[in-house]
This record gives sequence, structure tokens and C-alpha cells, in this order.
Amino acid sequence: MHNTRNFCIIAHIDHGKSTLSDRFLEITKTVPKNKMRQQFLDNMDLERERGITIKLRPVQMEYEFDTGKGVKKFYLNLIDTPGHIDFTYEVSRSLLCCEGAILLVDATCGIQAQTLANLEMAQEANLKIIPVVNKIDLPNAEIDKTKEEIVKVLNIKENEILSCSAKSGRGVEEVLKKIIKEIPYPKGDSKRPFKALIFDSLYDSYQGVIVYVRVFDGKISAKDKILLFSSKKTSDVKEVGVFKPELIKKERLSAGDIGYIVTGLKKIEYSRMGDTVSLAENPIDTPLPGYKVPIPKVFANFFEKDIKGSENLKQKVEKLKLNDSSLEIQELPWKGSDVLGQGVRMGFLGLLHLEITKERLEREFGLDLIVTTPQVRYKINFKDGKEKEIFSTQEMPDQNLVESIEEPYSQVEILTPSKYLGQILKLCTIKKGKYVSTDFLSEGRVRVTYEMPLREIIIDFYDKIKSISSGFASLNYKILDFRRNDLVKLDILIAGKFAPFFSQIVPRRKAESEGRRILIKLKKLIPKALFPIALQASIGSKIIARETISALKKNVTAKLYGGDVTRKNKLLKKQKKGKKKMTLLGSVEIPKDVYFKIIQRD
Repeated sequence: MHNTRNFCIIAHIDHGKSTLSDRFLEITKTVPKNKMRQQFLDNMDLERERGITIKLRPVQMEYEFDTGKGVKKFYLNLIDTPGHIDFTYEVSRSLLCCEGAILLVDATCGIQAQTLANLEMAQEANLKIIPVVNKIDLPNAEIDKTKEEIVKVLNIKENEILSCSAKSGRGVEEVLKKIIKEIPYPKGDSKRPFKALIFDSLYDSYQGVIVYVRVFDGKISAKDKILLFSSKKTSDVKEVGVFKPELIKKERLSAGDIGYIVTGLKKIEYSRMGDTVSLAENPIDTPLPGYKVPIPKVFANFFEKDIKGSENLKQKVEKLKLNDSSLEIQELPWKGSDVLGQGVRMGFLGLLHLEITKERLEREFGLDLIVTTPQVRYKINFKDGKEKEIFSTQEMPDQNLVESIEEPYSQVEILTPSKYLGQILKLCTIKKGKYVSTDFLSEGRVRVTYEMPLREIIIDFYDKIKSISSGFASLNYKILDFRRNDLVKLDILIAGKFAPFFSQIVPRRKAESEGRRILIKLKKLIPKALFPIALQASIGSKIIARETISALKKNVTAKLYGGDVTRKNKLLKKQKKGKKKMTLLGSVEIPKDVYFKIIQRD
């Protein structure tokens, strides 16, 4: 245990975290050179294509180090973590398994918003922080300026900051040595009853549930019988081992180790993230604190284009959830539709999380999906004093019963070069943000904080920030609370009948423009009929916008070849009368692709 170090790397996207992990694997000879490839720990095709880490990945490395009292072998357990805000839950689970963290900062970009958010979590977990400036060999690297920002954030001396180039390997071995010198070894007692924390899991069709654990006390080996605290399930251990990074069988796991346990259980729901594992014969009295359950920020409904296969959609989504515990699955407030089929509502930690989930479902399960526009959670306050949370307009009660609607607000931190500050402040004002503070991290770099509605952030706010700042600004946000706003339900009527799938909750000031936008889109998509079709947008009983799809024009006089004009007028009068009757009694059948084109995200 004294020769074990458990650590992770916290960094923003593209700051070189995966590349630094690759160099660690090379230097420690964990992976042979002939098998080495870029982003070695990112084993999903999606991760490689996008150049981001989606899932945490543990690996144990062995490194010989001269302590001054002789050369000793050290066991370095690295948990590779994502850098994007949407995968913060993966980072939080990693932090509780470690005693230290490398704070990696790109010398060409400086500290970014998500770096600060992850750093704050690491400090709350009382981890030893090792600051490292990366990409020092690039021509546009601003090493001194980046170190100045780190000094201000961590309140340390500049000589405590390491510099390296993860790509070339320069300075990387110094980072490994500092990990051994400064990160404390894990505390624990192998003689106490066995106690371990589940930080991840996977399901193998042959071996059953495999849980990834950090052992805090005691030891475990194959054929021991374990107890999972939350589910109260017991099982005989089939195998234990460590990550190299593939699963390597070992005789036992002891206090301080990070490894895996093959439980043999056939249901993944038995192994909840943050659950405590103990021995069934000698269980501990109190489980470990575990993790905070992630709260979804955005919601979207998923439908399969092929209605015949939509009944199995939920089963496939639940299989994906086995590997992504931050997903939330909910029943839709209606029992399917003849047009859309049986869909599934899911909650996500952000838009990238939604995008990745959609791509994984399509790749791993061969689905062809339609995803509705992302929505946030709303709180309805009724006139009789009751409250209700809703996730879509289909759950919205009669407007006459509603006293007010509350929506989630978030605190947004934007880090930007100061020359873009004016434009960013203007954008935040347009998005109805409330100014909180401005803080200069270094000369030319500023952090601005706002409070604004979450719905203003989740669609295009990030893209606009990047566009304004030429890609140099970054943002991080966290949910604060629910606040009352002037929100209304925008209903869409087609030929006088409500079309609930097209309804939205919008600010009253935007209701008319949003309603007209939907109507114009519908006018282009809905095929003409033999009678005019009225398209209306309303708030309650008040019509705020209208468009009309003109009737098909049939030439009823084409069969006439001359004769008295009264014959022609008689036919036209009859046609007009028939169209008037059809306008009153006719129904509009909306093609399936119209639903999909309207409800899916632009």
C-alpha cells in the first residue's frame, strides 16, 4: 500500500490529457510499443472520431523509482477521465477513488472554465493537486502567462508548477516522479473487514456483472462471498484483478487497490454506482457515502422511424444505461402514437451527452432515431396552491388552472480574452442574463459570471460564445434553483384541432414570433387538400398568429366546350359550396415525416 499511488488527470477538452496518458503507458512499458496507438485508453470509435473522452477508464502502471534508499517498484493507478462539462459525473466518480490529481493546462489556451469546475471538485475531495503546463513546445505557447493564472487560482509559488510536452514526451517523466513524491499513498487497513466503493461497472454475457472498485479496507479473493449494500444481493466472487488496461486476473485485491470483481450476477441494476461492497460473512456496519445522484439538465423524446420496431426501443435504451449511469429514462405521458410509435423520454447532463447517446444507440443497436427539441424541467404552480414538475407540454394542465410557471436558472462562468468581453456581455444580456461578477485571471484574460435561464443555454449559447470569441472562450454552468418567469404554453391548431406534439412552453415575449415560425414551417410541409387549411398559434383561447394553406384548385369547367355561361357558373358555385362544407367537416391527415421534421431539432 505504501508503494501505491491513485490519481487522475483533470483538464479541459484538447488540453492533452489523453496524450499524457499515452506517454505514461509508454514510459512505464504498460503497453508494448508495437501495440501502442494514439488515445489508447479511449476504446470507443466515437471517442477517437471526436477526439474526446466519454467514459472513464482505469489502468495500473508499474514504475521503478529511486527513493534515495534504493530502487523500489511503485504501482500507479490512473483513472482517465473526460474533460467536457456533460461528463462531469464520470469525473466526480473518479475523484473519490484517488488521493491526487494532475491539473493539466494547455499553454496555448490557459485555464478554461471546465478546468476550474473540475479543480473545485478535486479540492472539495481533499486531493493533492499537481499543476502541469502542457504543450510548451508549440510556437504560440504562453508558458509564463499560463503559470501566472495557475498561481492565482491555486495560490501557490510558480516553481511548484511543472512544464511538459505530452506529445514529444519532454518533461513527462518528471511528472511521474512528482506523483510518487507528493501524492500520498492510500490510507486503509487490510486486516479490517472488506470495504470497497463501486465507481463503474459493465455487463459480460458470460461472466455477468463486473464491478470496478476502489478498496478502502480489507482484502478479497476469488470464491469469497460478497454483499452489495443497496440491493442486499449476495454472490460468490468468480474472479478479481486489475486493469493493464485489459482485465488481468490476480490472486487478491487489498486495501488501497483499484481493480475489478467478477460477481456472476446477471442483472446490472444490482450494482449501483457509489454502492458499497463488503463480505457477506463479515459485513461492515455503515456503507461508504457514495456519490451524489446526477440531476439531468435537459430532456428529449426519442422515437424510432420504423414504428414496428419502436416497442423494443426502451429495452435498447436500458441496455445502454448499463454503461452510462447518468442517463435518466422516463415513461412518456402518453401510451404511444399511431404516427410516432412508442417513444422514450431521456434526461441528459447536456447537449453533447444527448448527441453521444443518440450516436451510440444508432451505432451499437442499429437504430434509426428521431430526437425532439431538447426541453428543460418546469415547475407548475396551481391556483389552489399545489405544485407539479413537468417535462413536456403534453403534461401541461389547463392554462386557466395555472397560477405561474417556474423554470431552472443556472450560474454561467465564461472565460474569455478581454478583447471579446463587450460582445459576450451583449450576448448574455440578450439571453436575459443577470450580471454577477467580473474577475481578471491574468493580463488579457477575464472570467465573467452571469445567472440566466437554463433554456437560453442549452440550444445555441455555447456555439455563439465560440463564434464571438473565435473559439478562444470557454464556459461552465451549474444549476441554481427554480425561478418564476412570464412563461406560457404555445398551442398549435391545424384546421381548428389541437396538435399537441407541436406545442411548446415559451416566454410570452417570444410567443408570437415562435408561433409564426412553426406555422410557416408547417405551411411548407403539410400537403394541400381540396379545402383551405387554417394553421393557428394560440395562448389559451387567444389566437396570436395565423397562416392558411390554400385549397387545391380543380378545374371543374374543363369538360365544358362552349355553351351558355350559366352552365360554367353553376359548376363553380357547386364547387364553392362543397369546399365550404369540407372546410367545416374535413379532417387533415398529417404525414409522418411532417411530425418528424417539426419535432426534431433544427
